Amino acid sequence: MFNLLQFISTYVTHRPVSMFAADIEANRQKIKDEVKDKRICVIGGAGSIGSSFIKALLPFTPKQLIVVDLNENGLAELTRDLRSSANIAVPEDYRTYTLDFASPIFERIFREEQGFDIVANFSAHKHVRSERDKYSVQALIENNDIKAKKLMDLMMEYKPNHFFCVSTDKAANPVNIMGASKRILEDLIMAYSAEYNVTTARFANVAFSNGSLPDGWMHRLQKRQPLAAPNDVKRYFVSPEESGQICLLACILGKSGEVFFPKLGEEQMLKFSDICDDFIREQGLQKHLCATDEEAKQYAVSINSQLSTLNSEYPVIYTGSNTTGEKAYEEFYVQGEKINTTRFQSLGVVEQSQRHSMPEVNQLFEQFETIFARTDFTKAEVVEAIKSFIPTFEHEEKGKNLDSKM
Repeated sequence: MFNLLQFISTYVTHRPVSMFAADIEANRQKIKDEVKDKRICVIGGAGSIGSSFIKALLPFTPKQLIVVDLNENGLAELTRDLRSSANIAVPEDYRTYTLDFASPIFERIFREEQGFDIVANFSAHKHVRSERDKYSVQALIENNDIKAKKLMDLMMEYKPNHFFCVSTDKAANPVNIMGASKRILEDLIMAYSAEYNVTTARFANVAFSNGSLPDGWMHRLQKRQPLAAPNDVKRYFVSPEESGQICLLACILGKSGEVFFPKLGEEQMLKFSDICDDFIREQGLQKHLCATDEEAKQYAVSINSQLSTLNSEYPVIYTGSNTTGEKAYEEFYVQGEKINTTRFQSLGVVEQSQRHSMPEVNQLFEQFETIFARTDFTKAEVVEAIKSFIPTFEHEEKGKNLDSKM
């Protein structure tokens, strides 16, 4: 039976234990003091990172856990997973709600609960494929920025001890609208950092996270369909467990206004095509490299009856990246940010950076609202609005998106 976590450890992260285990242990008492018997709300908790955060948090025994997510099936699986895990104690007051965190129902929950000690927001459009056209771009900005601001304003009524909101490495020198929306989000939440404790984290790809390309290989293999991957982009990777731990450390140990990132070296970046090679071998198969999508699909049809045989050849297609928003490399911080790499063993911290003021953030949001109010607005107008806020935003429209590829 294929052991996914072992595969990630052996072939993706190349770490037998979490890179954050030592930092968790060194700060165990501090984390316990801040979490034990506290009331916690996790937004987007059914997703890969949100659920990993919950698993990292629960050993410190909070009093209450409320999880909000639009994915009803994901919430059901989260609950089954938590209650089936031998080393996780679920609080007696554990509730899940299938709803939008910007909805009146969530506002009612928040006010009637009189806020929470810890609030963590993982609700986000996280894929570059989320910027296909003007409609998808509007949805992305609505969720990642506009709704986030509504949440920040709501928390002014009952201020949390800790607020964490996940960012991305793609927010550093962004080249796609998703990354730019997260850079805007960082400026937005930091504008509230004087009001309550606000932290965030930029981190690498979460290996085999829900909806990711590697996760898609699992589904393709199950359906006897070809595997596809880019062969010219490199990415940093963390395990699902590590993704939750970096968020926990940033949420609880960070000073207001700080951005956390994993201390990973350039030599630790991997190509998706290389990971796919290892994935195929671990399935007991051999790679059959195809030149086109059609060739790969036809080959998959032709060999479906033979796949029970070890060392069968399996179709893959590796191509160069040619879609809008893809970045050939990743980075966790930019020039001009004050970086501290000595406070933690495996974490770096952006302790200070140039941020926009609240009036400047509000001006951008008003500009977005004006643009979206028109039926004839264009994706290009949104890009120009972002460029006025982030002058270094290097967006190149190629006329192709990931929905056109396997």
